[in-house]
Amino acid sequence: MTISLPRPLSALADHPGAQPASANGSRYLFPILAFAGVFQAVLQTVMVPLLPSMPTFTGASQTSVSWLITTTLLVGAVVTPIFGRLADMFGKKRMLLVAFVFMTIGALICAVTSDIAFLIFARGLQGAGAAVIPVGISILRDELPREKVHGAIAMMSSTLGIGTALGLPFAASVAEYSNWHVLFWVIAGIGLAVTLAAALFIRESEVRSGGRFDGTGAVGLTAALVCLLVPITQGSSWGWGSPAVLGMFGSSVFLFALWGYQQLRNRNPLVDLRVSARRSVLLPHVTALLVGFAFYGNALITTQLLQAPRGDAGYGLTILQAAVCQLPTSLSMIVFAQVGARVSERYGSKVTILSGAICLVIGYVLHTVPHKELWLVIAALGVAAIGTALVYSTLPMLIVRAVPSTQMAAANGVNVLLRTMGTTMCSAVVATVLAASMVGGVASAAGFSIAYGVCAVLAVLVFAVSLALPGHDRAKKSPMEPLVT
Repeated sequence: MTISLPRPLSALADHPGAQPASANGSRYLFPILAFAGVFQAVLQTVMVPLLPSMPTFTGASQTSVSWLITTTLLVGAVVTPIFGRLADMFGKKRMLLVAFVFMTIGALICAVTSDIAFLIFARGLQGAGAAVIPVGISILRDELPREKVHGAIAMMSSTLGIGTALGLPFAASVAEYSNWHVLFWVIAGIGLAVTLAAALFIRESEVRSGGRFDGTGAVGLTAALVCLLVPITQGSSWGWGSPAVLGMFGSSVFLFALWGYQQLRNRNPLVDLRVSARRSVLLPHVTALLVGFAFYGNALITTQLLQAPRGDAGYGLTILQAAVCQLPTSLSMIVFAQVGARVSERYGSKVTILSGAICLVIGYVLHTVPHKELWLVIAALGVAAIGTALVYSTLPMLIVRAVPSTQMAAANGVNVLLRTMGTTMCSAVVATVLAASMVGGVASAAGFSIAYGVCAVLAVLVFAVSLALPGHDRAKKSPMEPLVT
């Protein structure tokens, strides 16, 4: 049964989104936020092609260098729900600017130092960028005219995939033809420009939740996520059966249980678990976790496959050549994010997500074929990217329809958190599978096929979970009206 919830008393009687946006907002809001979403995804990705060379650049060990990626993912996972809640309480533009400033400062530090400790700290600051997408989606929902909301949110959600695909060739080309510090000078310049543009041309949303910030809940969630994500990212090097890994996993279970109990008893929780437990919210969250895993394997496994030496599995491409092969995925996601929005409006979100899951399965089935031609690798990348775009373009609208306006940033923050957890788990599983298949220091064709097969299984699970989604959510109602199932 689906019923409309009354608008929260703390929301405006005349919602900004229901009125024509101001000249500034309508003209500049979406371009700035869309570019910011791509920018933060690029920032999270740029270290991937540099990672093999970072021990030489910094004089640090491979284990230490791995934290340049781990720290960004970990901080991003922690700050996303926290920034989302703060945005709902104190202002979405305000928290968006805080995220931009952290990202820009982090890029500046990377541009001026080769000290591994400072670099890890800087990459942690850049992790704050993970909050850009959920907060940006909430701003679009508040500020744009209703008829533009669905398409804008679909594109904003898909910027994660677009930026990931663009970040690899961007970083690879700068690293190949210039000093790696130049890459972060360029990023810092972009960050400064985005910050100024947001400060000048985005107005502060007047939809606020009020209440008190749950500091205890924030600390508890941080501790639980650290205990969960650190052993996931370091398990292949520490040993999955080591006391450190098992102890941290056990601690995470205990801390999540304690945190959940505290949230349920709190009048102003960091995450409203009662809302999150509704089927209309829980299923999009589970889908986000699964598709985050399935999406990340498309780029992660294929990048290593393309750069592996010619022989049993690889194609012997350079960093730049391998990155250019993934450019079609960016184009696919740009186009099919809008296709997904149109399909959802006409046939419902369930049809869009099921179609995306089917594309993911087909893409990974093509990927599992060993010794295929390079064009087939690129085709598989594109098909899987189309599936990702269809799912990513739809998930935020499910959240928008299911939660009150005053919880929008927090709820989308949890959804993006689960995407991040999915990508982190994918990275750990892929590293373990490929390491187990090493022959002469190179992963075998069978190892790549198994890694792709694992992602295919996750895509099948996305399809299975999507079957439980309501099938009657075509956009006859305004996307501003939250629905509860």
